[in-house]
Parts: sequence; structure tokens; C-alpha cells
Amino acid sequence: MKPRLKEKGTEMSDKYQELKEMIVEALNLDDVTADEIGTDDPLFVEGLGLDSIDALELAVAIERKYGIKLKMTKDVKEKFYSVKTLASLLPES
Repeated sequence: MKPRLKEKGTEMSDKYQELKEMIVEALNLDDVTADEIGTDDPLFVEGLGLDSIDALELAVAIERKYGIKLKMTKDVKEKFYSVKTLASLLPES
């Protein structure tokens, strides 16, 4: 019997949850749980309230976990906007 392949939606949900957990852990967010972070909610300023230092720490955590090098380009602010946009930076599973 062949193993069932995960549906793309489920795969993305898992990736979003993994990122949310990483955000809480890497940034030591004691007053927020992964479940409280919305996938489309802004991570900075009016959203979760992260700052540029948090962005740097998060980038390092992502690079270490996924073995990738993030390029800090002009659109980096857009890529770090939400969990959903961050997921677009990650390699396919």
C-alpha cells in the first residue's frame, strides 16, 4: 500500500504552525502562544508588535532550522509581514 501524500493545504497548515511555534520560541514570547498568532496577521508594529531586532533573530532562527540563507533585499519587509508571507521563503517539503 502506498503512503498517502499530504494535501497541499494540510502541508501549508503544518508549515504555518511550525513557523508560529518558531516565532514564539525564538523570540521568547512568554505572553503569546502559537495558536494566538493569525496566519495573515501582521507580525510587526500594529500586529504582534515585533521590531527590527526581532526580525533579525527570526531570520537567524529560520536560516538555522531550514539550512537556507535569506537574502536581505528591498522586499524583505514584505516577506516578513505575516506567517503566510514568511512561509513563501521556506523550501518545499
